[in-house]
Amino acid sequence: METPKYKRVLVKISGEALAGDNKFGLNFDVIGPVCDVLKKCVDIGTQVSVVVGGGNFWRGVKDGGGKMERTRADHMGMLATTINSLALADALEQRGVDVRVQTAIEMRQIAEPYIRNKATRHLEKGRVVIFGCGTGNPYFSTDTAAALRAAEINADIILLAKNIDGVYDSDPAKNPEAKRYDELTYMEVIRQRLGVMDTTATSLSMDNSIPVLVFALRDPENIYRAVLGEDVGTLVTTND
Repeated sequence: METPKYKRVLVKISGEALAGDNKFGLNFDVIGPVCDVLKKCVDIGTQVSVVVGGGNFWRGVKDGGGKMERTRADHMGMLATTINSLALADALEQRGVDVRVQTAIEMRQIAEPYIRNKATRHLEKGRVVIFGCGTGNPYFSTDTAAALRAAEINADIILLAKNIDGVYDSDPAKNPEAKRYDELTYMEVIRQRLGVMDTTATSLSMDNSIPVLVFALRDPENIYRAVLGEDVGTLVTTND
């Protein structure tokens, strides 16, 4: 059995990634392989938690388009993350993985309320914990939720699974000469405005010295490689 580098991880998955080429809704041809890899991580002894976005259904204020009150639009986005959380939970359970969904807004009929001590206890028992509803507050992204939950549960690292294979000095879709970084500090991210995560999430991760590894989800095996400590994506740390 392979030995993981990280004992406890928080995996942040964008909602858009779960839609795959469909761009909207749930693509189980994407979700299935992701859950296969999460199971592999659990099987080698890594404690796995997940924060998932909701952009495959609703992107809060962006989808509100200025025609909806911001708080209500953000609450709709939180509900979208819960849909994704339940879908991931179901796919994991089909693979024999013990899983719990905890939501920052109470909806007891379908999920546990978020309780830090309960979450860490689930992780210690080998259960995957999926955190829904972001932070439970409007005006905060699911990136911020990932940084917050990672700090609360003492995760070793945030694995930021995106539609791009790392952090670049410019948009690689617009600039074919864009350079990908192997490693960065948080201060470099902030100074260069590289947009790894939003500013609040970046500051929270930096203040709590939580490294973030940014990599592409299009190959779900990258999650497993990251857990093993292999060289994938871009590592962001507090080290100067």
